[in-house]
Parts: sequence; structure tokens; C-alpha cells
Amino acid sequence: MIEERLLALIRAAVEAVGPSLGLEPPLPEPALSIPKQKEHGDFATNVAMVLASRSGGNPREIAAALVAALPDADFVLKAEVAGPGFVNFSVTNEWLHDVLREVVRQGEGYGRATPAGKRVQVEFVSANPTGPLHIGHARNAALGDALARLFAFTGWEVEREYYFNDAGGQMDRFGASVEARYLQLLGREAEVPEDGYHGAYIEDLAREVLLKEGPALADLPPGERFARLREEGASRVLVWIGDTLARFGVTFDAYFSEASLAAKGEIALAAERLRQAGCAYEADDALWFRSTDFGDDKDRVIVRSNGEHTYFGADCAYLIDKLSRGFDHLVYVWGADHHGNVARVKGAARALGFSPDAVEMVIYQWVAFLRNGEPVPMSKRSGTFVSLDELIDEVGTDAARFTLLLHSNDQTMNFDIEVVKQQSLENPVYYVQYGHARIASILRKAAERGVALAPIDEADLSLLTTEAELDLLKSLAEVPEVIRAAADLRAPHRLAHAVQEIAARFHRFYTDCRVVSEDAELTQARLWLSFATKQVIANLLGLLGVSAPESMGRTDG
Repeated sequence: MIEERLLALIRAAVEAVGPSLGLEPPLPEPALSIPKQKEHGDFATNVAMVLASRSGGNPREIAAALVAALPDADFVLKAEVAGPGFVNFSVTNEWLHDVLREVVRQGEGYGRATPAGKRVQVEFVSANPTGPLHIGHARNAALGDALARLFAFTGWEVEREYYFNDAGGQMDRFGASVEARYLQLLGREAEVPEDGYHGAYIEDLAREVLLKEGPALADLPPGERFARLREEGASRVLVWIGDTLARFGVTFDAYFSEASLAAKGEIALAAERLRQAGCAYEADDALWFRSTDFGDDKDRVIVRSNGEHTYFGADCAYLIDKLSRGFDHLVYVWGADHHGNVARVKGAARALGFSPDAVEMVIYQWVAFLRNGEPVPMSKRSGTFVSLDELIDEVGTDAARFTLLLHSNDQTMNFDIEVVKQQSLENPVYYVQYGHARIASILRKAAERGVALAPIDEADLSLLTTEAELDLLKSLAEVPEVIRAAADLRAPHRLAHAVQEIAARFHRFYTDCRVVSEDAELTQARLWLSFATKQVIANLLGLLGVSAPESMGRTDG
């Protein structure tokens, strides 16, 4: 590719100039960027400024020396010094034609990295099984799944895991609520606890349990009855959650129960390992982790004075369990309310003998869900919430996911349901999908007219010379680097912005350039450009978990 060829030239120039600056190997490795303004060329490097910082020389003078030392290359039209010491390059269009051939050759794999032989676990959503997923879980699901897709595309072996708390006070209140509704359905006296779950879905759960298990559970000893109904209710909620996530394009490789950690003795093992490492101590009849030694604002309880573990105690055991399964890297996708947990969990990893760099928390900010500008209620316990299923029914998975992934996860965002569900070109997801469908329509209509795509090696791609054609080709050329950056920075919103730009450039190309014309050779070149654009749009949408439709309401040829 053109970048490698340019970098080879720049390295040669750096090696030629380095000794005159008093620099010895290893010399700095040059890097390329793409100028934001066309008049600044196709590529730029700041290596002269890096050399200046090491040698104390003048960056512009060093840049000029580099330009003079560049080996001759017929693909370089111009190299010139710019700004404080950049070297800008203008190159021939041949490299863009090579990009087009590469897109066609690689197809769905365009920009995919070779397997790295490393395993990553992405744990996300992880809502407790106390009720259906609501719209507050949507950003976590979209972000976690997009990150998993990016990891897989960039060479990692990925496992998606859902961790759920099926023990503790919250689950006890849920179990008591299901028990009360179950007994009420049988005509028995029972009340949902004041601090329990009052949503109508609790009665639905109780009815499902009654249909499956019959009335016999009501006559069990109270403790056994409560435990059975809590378990039956939670297991059904997990089925609901799995079904909802499948509708949202999300599947998990594993579901992990917090209660299993205690049952297997792993929490006690984690506590003992922390004690032996000198990172845990007893005070007030409880066991504490010295989390202040690792940047936390206060020490944290692992085991309470009554012998019950805390959520953090389970977190420590979960770390050991995860890393014992052979993962090279762990990613937790957490809402902003979990930000305070980062230091203590990474500290626990270090205290337990693991590298804290193997543990990564991706934090996302909250979404304000609105309807015509008015806030949507979000209380699961009272039952006044919009479920994720209802959001999918109303706006669709594609629109929901694309909108949620349009913004950097470190930004808060507004999600107005009435705006997102509009099917117009002002809606970003509709605009991009319409671009894909428009290309599909062009290709279909060309075939109907008897214009078949000849092998791309026979196409004269040098005919693609207009500004709109070249701009579109450049946007396709940038995609592999966009994907790498989105993966490295945990920033799938970069994909959403890139695919919007590609769709916009295609729409401009379509306006300026007639694809199927009397010029058979030009028609072939433009059809291949259209074909490649369609492929790249589909690839990027796929990484976002969004479909690429072959037809929509407004397409033309």
C-alpha cells in the first residue's frame, strides 16, 4: 500500500540526514497522517520535528533537508515543507486504484487484522435478573457488543460474558415480590414488600411459574418456598434478557453467576490470598482490603462482620476466576456510576499478583432518554420504565444502536425516541443505509440493462479522475486505519462517523458522476467504485451491529 512505500522513502531520508544532526541509531520511526485540508497534500509526516527535538536543530531546516534527501519515486508528485516543520506529500492517483482493487479482493475482510493469538474477555450489560432490560441498559449493550466485534476484527479471540448477581439483598427483595404475587394468584394473603418490585412484570413472572410448577410451591416450608420462587423468577428473567439482547443483535458466550463464586469457595480463597499478600486486615470484626494503597479514597470491606461477602469481595474472586481461564486481557464495560470502582478493582488485580494492565474498564456516560424533549421514566422497582424491547419495537435495533454509537462513550448524550425513529435522510442511520441500498439498486439496474461487471483487473481504473471520485476513493483508503484506531482507543463512534462520511461522499459522487453511461470503460470503473463503496459501508455497519439493507423506500439507478 502507498503508506508503506512512502514510509520507506522517509526512513531512507531520515537515515541520510540523521548523522549530520549528530544523531546515532536507533533513529525515530516516521509516521504518516492525512492532512485535513486538500491543499496540504495527501499525506504528511512530523518526523522533522521529532528529529529537531532530539538534536536541537531547526525543524523547518531539517524538513527541507529530508525533502532533498528523499529517493526518487515516480508515485510522488510533490514533497514540500509546511508549517512548523511538516513534510507534505502529494502522490499520484495510482495508489487509490490499488485501494479499490484491495477492497474488492478482501471483501468482508477489508481492514481485518491477522489473528494475534491473544484472548480477550468483554463483560458487559450484566444487569441483575430482577426484571426486563430497560432503555438504560441500551448504551452498555451497544457499546460492549461493538467493542467485542472490533476486537475480533483486529485479531483477538473474543469471549463475551454476562455476569449477574443472583445473591444478596436486591435478589431477596425480588424473590419476596415474586413470592407475594405467586401466592396472590392462588388467592392467598400476601403483600409485596414496600421496598420490593411492584412492576406488572412481577405478576407475569409469577404466572409463568404457576403455569410451569403448579400450586405445589405454595405449600413448601416458607424458607424453601422463598428460595424456589426467587430462583424460578430469576431464571425466567434471564431468559427474557437473553431474548431481548438477541433482538438487539447481542449474544453472549457465557453467563456467570455471582452465587457460584461463593458456592465454589472462590470468595474465601480470594480473601485469603489478599490476606497472605499483606493487602487485607481485620477491623470491627470485618475483613478489609487496603485499597487506599492502590489509589482508592478509602479501604473497602471484603467480608462483613456477619460473615457475608460484599460485592467487592465477589469482584476479587471474579478477577481470579476470569484470569485463571487464560484470558490475556479483561474488559469491563461500566456506566459512569461505577467509576469509583476502577481503582479498587485494578488494585485488587495487582494485590492478587496480576498485572493491572490486563484489566481495563471502559466507562460510558449516561444517556438522557426523551420523548419530544420530555424525560422518559426509568424506575424498574416501581415498574415505571420503558423496556429495551419497547424501544426496539418503536425505533428498531438499527436506529437505536447506530444512534447510541454516534457519540464517544465519555460524552453524555440525548436520545429522543421521536427523533430517532424518523425515516428521513436527516436521520444518520437512515442516511447511511439509504446509501447502501442506493448502490445495490444501481448494480441491480445495471445488470437488468445487460451491463455486467467485468473482472476488476480488466477495468481501466485510471479513468476515475474527478474530485468526487477521488474523494470517495480516499475515504475508502482510510478505513483500515479508522478501524485500528477505533479498536485501540475503544471508540466505535469513529466507525459511525467514518461510514457517514463515506455515504456522504458516495451521494456527492452519484450526483456529479453518471455511473452507467454510453462510455463502457468509464461505466465499468464507476460500477467497481460503487461496488467497493457498498462493501465498505456494509463492513462498517456490521462492526456497529447495524444491518445493510439491499433496498429501501427511496432508491434510484
